[in-house]
Amino acid sequence: MRKTLNLTTWLVIATLTTSMMGPSPRGSDDVTTPSEVTPGSEGAIRRGLAFLARVQRPDGSWTERIGRKVNNTYRGHTGKHVGITSIAGIAFLAAGNLPGRGPYGENVERALSFVLSCVNVNGFITNDESRMYSHAFATLFLAEVYGTTRRTDVQEKLKRAVRLIERSQNHLGGWRYLPGSQDADISVTVCQVQALRAARNAGILVDKSVIDKAIRYVKNSYPQPPRSRRRPAGFVYQIDDHDSPKSRRTYALTAAGVTALYGAGEYHGPEIDGGLAYLEAYRPHKFKLRQSFDAYYGYYYAVQAFFQAGGGTWKRNYPVIRDDILEMQRKDGSWRDMVGPHYATSMACIILLIPYRYLPIFDR
Repeated sequence: MRKTLNLTTWLVIATLTTSMMGPSPRGSDDVTTPSEVTPGSEGAIRRGLAFLARVQRPDGSWTERIGRKVNNTYRGHTGKHVGITSIAGIAFLAAGNLPGRGPYGENVERALSFVLSCVNVNGFITNDESRMYSHAFATLFLAEVYGTTRRTDVQEKLKRAVRLIERSQNHLGGWRYLPGSQDADISVTVCQVQALRAARNAGILVDKSVIDKAIRYVKNSYPQPPRSRRRPAGFVYQIDDHDSPKSRRTYALTAAGVTALYGAGEYHGPEIDGGLAYLEAYRPHKFKLRQSFDAYYGYYYAVQAFFQAGGGTWKRNYPVIRDDILEMQRKDGSWRDMVGPHYATSMACIILLIPYRYLPIFDR
């Protein structure tokens, strides 16, 4: 039967059989339009999810390189990756699946079991030396599952994971690669902010002061005073980089910064206006998707930023990003980058699924 149903039909069925959608969309900007979802994107999503299902391990995990960026390369060792497993799980959730329910319900259930097995007593979600990036995406995955299932086993470990994030925030208001780090960067920080937002949306108590300090850190990552709109500025990697001639301002970091502010309820301000202008001015070339470790990460946050901006900003930018993604899909249904195919495919599927407005974290 699965072969006879297109993705839209799956989503309709899932909407009727679960409470995942939440409140009905309001306003014309919140209605999926043909310019967002095309037969080509539906087919790409089906092939991408099928690829992910084929390569999932029996224990529910996906393998990928566990490592970090070194200059312009990505280095690490291949292992069972709790972060990538969580991102793949989010991709299946975004297509209307729940643990044990939907065309890929079994895959979600096994992914959930693996992630839950990686939650330490102190709340740190890690496996095979994975770090705070993975912890944040795992917390986000657990929050999205808990918000729709209310499973007590998920709730207990989600609370632990949230407390770990709160305890790990440093004096700067941000986070770095490991709990307890005294420095911070915007990339890791935004991941934690989005995880906390998802947990709060699911009904988990989150310390407001933690969010407030994190948003101050994100805002401090934007140049003050802002530059001219004719030469929009991006967010910097670390706040002490503002005056450095080697300061790193990238599309991915700026997309993450704008998305974090939107997620915290900030809808106006020079950081958002300037960040959106930067994203429109400096979109990476589509072939960078294959040759980079951060292009899919950048597009993942950029489409969320554009979606929150709505109106012409969304309508101008999403179809371009969508078509770039579609062009990069391989015959086996996967996407590839310097991190690996399981990561890139999961991210690509999520990006293509955002217009369906299915997961609360991606809603307006």
